[in-house]
Amino acid sequence: MEHFYRTMFNWDIVSGKKAKRIAPGIGAPEPQIAGAMLQSETSGITIAIQVRNLRASMNLAVELGGKILREPFDVGPTPATFTWIADPEGNHVTLVQQ
Repeated sequence: MEHFYRTMFNWDIVSGKKAKRIAPGIGAPEPQIAGAMLQSETSGITIAIQVRNLRASMNLAVELGGKILREPFDVGPTPATFTWIADPEGNHVTLVQQ
């Protein structure tokens, strides 16, 4: 799973004792946020990640073993386009392009 997220979002994921730290990446709001992932038998949350090019990110997700769950759709009134994908383990991820 780490390879998928490292490649998809250019994240630097550092393995720790219990969690894997993720440094802030492109598109995070100021003063930038970071998160952590814990491996689990079941998926518990869905995350939303801002990307620069929605279609290119969708294509990369498929190349890396993920799936497209929903074609892009606009969310108003702000100019944002969303799509839903699943990583290779089936965890849902929302991609956002503004």
